[in-house]
Amino acid sequence: MASRSYSDLVELASGSGEEPPLSSPLPSLGRSRIPRVVTVSGIVPDLDCSDDDADAASAASDHSSHAPRERTIIVANQLPIRASRRAGGGWEFSWDEDSLLRQVKESLRAHHGRADMEFVYVGGLRDDIPVADQDKVAHDLFEGFRCVPTFLPAELRSRFYHGFCKQQLWPLFHYMLPLSPELGGRFDRTLWQAYVSANKIFADKILEVINPDEDFVWVHDYHLMVLPTFLRKRFNRVRLGFFLHSPFPSSEIYKTLPVREELLRALLNADLIGFHTFDYARHFLSCCSRMLGLKYESQRGYIALEYYGRTVTIKILPVGVHLVQLQSVLNLPETGVKVAELLKQFCDRDRILMLGVDDMDIFKGISLKLLAFEQLLIQHQEWRGKVVLVQIANPARGRGKDVQEVQDESYAMVKRINEAFGQPDYQPVILIDRPLQFYERMAYYVVAECCLVTAVRDGMNLIPYEYIIARQGNEKIDRILGLSPSTRKKSMLVVSEFIGCSPSLSGAIRVNPWNIDTVADAMDSALETPEGEKVLRHEKHHKFVSTHDVGYWANSFLQDLERTCQDHNKRRCWGIGFGLRFRVVALDTSFKKLAVEQLVSAYRRTTRRAILLDYDGTLMPQTSFGKNPSSKTIDMLNSLCRDKNNMVLLASTKTRATLSEWFSPCENLGLAAEHGYFLRLRGDAEWETCAPATDGSWKQIVEPVMKTYTETTDGSTIEDKETAIVWCYEDADPDFGSCQAKELHDHLESVLSNEPVSVKADVNHVEVKPQGVNKGLVAKRLLSTMQERGVLPDFILCIGDDRSDEDMFEVITTAVDGPCLDPEATVFACTVGRKPSKAKYYLDDPADIVRLIQALANVSDQSSQGALAASSSSADSDTALS
Repeated sequence: MASRSYSDLVELASGSGEEPPLSSPLPSLGRSRIPRVVTVSGIVPDLDCSDDDADAASAASDHSSHAPRERTIIVANQLPIRASRRAGGGWEFSWDEDSLLRQVKESLRAHHGRADMEFVYVGGLRDDIPVADQDKVAHDLFEGFRCVPTFLPAELRSRFYHGFCKQQLWPLFHYMLPLSPELGGRFDRTLWQAYVSANKIFADKILEVINPDEDFVWVHDYHLMVLPTFLRKRFNRVRLGFFLHSPFPSSEIYKTLPVREELLRALLNADLIGFHTFDYARHFLSCCSRMLGLKYESQRGYIALEYYGRTVTIKILPVGVHLVQLQSVLNLPETGVKVAELLKQFCDRDRILMLGVDDMDIFKGISLKLLAFEQLLIQHQEWRGKVVLVQIANPARGRGKDVQEVQDESYAMVKRINEAFGQPDYQPVILIDRPLQFYERMAYYVVAECCLVTAVRDGMNLIPYEYIIARQGNEKIDRILGLSPSTRKKSMLVVSEFIGCSPSLSGAIRVNPWNIDTVADAMDSALETPEGEKVLRHEKHHKFVSTHDVGYWANSFLQDLERTCQDHNKRRCWGIGFGLRFRVVALDTSFKKLAVEQLVSAYRRTTRRAILLDYDGTLMPQTSFGKNPSSKTIDMLNSLCRDKNNMVLLASTKTRATLSEWFSPCENLGLAAEHGYFLRLRGDAEWETCAPATDGSWKQIVEPVMKTYTETTDGSTIEDKETAIVWCYEDADPDFGSCQAKELHDHLESVLSNEPVSVKADVNHVEVKPQGVNKGLVAKRLLSTMQERGVLPDFILCIGDDRSDEDMFEVITTAVDGPCLDPEATVFACTVGRKPSKAKYYLDDPADIVRLIQALANVSDQSSQGALAASSSSADSDTALS
């Protein structure tokens, strides 16, 4: 049977779906997914299946139908598979034991609750598979390895991987700006389109096997950064994690990318985003703050971003090594043979081995390491003839002119050093540029007295971790080395400050690889370090590396992913936006969009109404200049106020004089100025104070302090609101403004500790105002005034847009069933925008609010006209009778 995604199961069950063509890439997947959803026989009508098919489906699913196993779909650019052609035709496949994705599965078996976890891999193959073989290969890989291959056309794969990934993303994430065509590729829109297209193909493959109600999806690395958007768009509640294995650059570097917002928004469609170090996470958060205006906070030890009602959690944890694999390699007979060979080559000749293991690319700092070693031999002649640097150069993962330049430079420098300091029986630098077996590399680790990692930028780099485990050795290696079982092991590391593993290696000598003299001195220090200190440094490193292996890393990530996603089904979700700007809004199930028809209906059948309206950001957009009400707005409010059944309250940050100028005296219009400091409930009445009066002397303390911060914070302003003073930093640098706001808040609380005022820090501003004053007081005053008049409202509408309006929402919602409202009162608390709020309703923007108020005004006008007509008719009747 042809493959079907989970989304087609309903159609499959009803028998209404058409049979897909036989060329569908994964012919067994649809059938094997059924037992994960349907566990009772006969529940799917008209679904016949042969015994052979049922057995195959059962074997493929590899779990009991009575208790579905937890399953994770791991997605990466490459599958953990090695492929080779058979001599007689066809393909053979085997696991790539060096692949991190494979190691995740193997290492998790030792963790409680993870031993039976099922994994499905989605990714590409290193080899080009002919189109004619792709169906068979896809079938064999899924049945034998639970792998779903993504077959990208050759041209698309080249433009996707070698084009956008390696020429644009990878250099930029490693801090290389395309200042010229020679320094990284300039941005190419067609390569970006290829990147998006490739990500879409990966997403389609995931859809073939995913059960969104049960499965977790874990996406890896920068090749698939827009993939979360495609998955989130298809399944709003998909449980999705993303881990970036490369560095994330500072905002100053990242913001040069023309598609910077698209990538950020795509990543934010994941539930959990992982980074190796805090620096990488901090740069990502800074980009979100500066480019998207998002704020982040620490929630019980976790860093979280609120993104349209969804909580996106940030995970910081470096990946570890696969301890079982390393130990098994150390136990291989060929490893012991190689160690003995190296001992004879170096140690038996009184040579000290320093080791470097790097890819041959521009960011691994091989040339800088060679220059530092050359400087070591120049400055410390005592090491000549004694110290040998073995540099293992793995093949570069990319290609291009820069790779060739690195190779040429490295060869030239090795030749120069050997010619200058070499002796008949001594070669200072040995460059190994052929592929080494892993056991050979482990043997070099065992013999090396010091490991050097001088990359100028690297996402993680596990070479130091592997070196630590190799130096710890085992009984077999100890015998070859001539060590007793009680001998304490030792090691020395010189590592660059700019690699991801550096923060976790506190016992290493950290260096700036660009400072050649410092690196040379570090090499000398590593050689001169006392044996006891080498032991202590090694034991400190080994304790960390042995407890934070790849299994610990994977288990921790999956635990956090489960925690982050546990409330998915408790919230209402819907998607908004087009293309890569798509995102999901997630809100409480009781939070609904206010239906105009429902509100108007309630408005028509009630006669004692209270209407509370915020002005700035509600009736008038925050981005408007001037923010004076239009004649249409004034006419609408006048229509509501002329209705004798209404009491309307307009709350604004404008001054009393401005509000008095805007609106003419009206019996049913209340005006609240300065966040409820002053209130006028009758058009011809004086303004009354809603809070205890203060003499305002505290302003003389506040103003000089705020002026100091304004002078030192470019883009900040001071706004005097008659009874409050606000320091705004909306146009300042986000990070600096936030830092200054916190300092200002603490400063003001200190100097105003004996004054009857409160200091409040909010989004982009710090406000000082009399204590106990908020819009909730205005709402309470309005309700109490109506009660004093003997009017208990049977209809309340309260609309606002920001945090200050939440106090109004709280007052009117808690007033239900209280003495101030009619027992049958209908209450509508509505906020502007879809966001967490104490209100139960929302409308999208001020334009919707205006349309709503206009609809209510029309009802009031019709009622007034009807009452006028009825009155006129009654008068005519009385005249006729007389």
